Amino acid sequence: MGERAEIVELVGSSTESWEDAVQNAMDAADETIEHVSGVEIESKLTDHEGRETERYVVTLEASLVPSDR
Repeated sequence: MGERAEIVELVGSSTESWEDAVQNAMDAADETIEHVSGVEIESKLTDHEGRETERYVVTLEASLVPSDR
């Protein structure tokens, strides 16, 4: 029988950096999601005020090992 995984979309943001936005998404997911086996960054964007970056936003796809295994 083949392997099976579930995919969940996560969104994180930060006023500091891309890395911090990813970490914030993962920290929030850790509170409710178990068995994350991998993460792929799907998109990155920023909110600007003039020339200054106000916020970094990332969208991630996390693959999970199903809990019924």
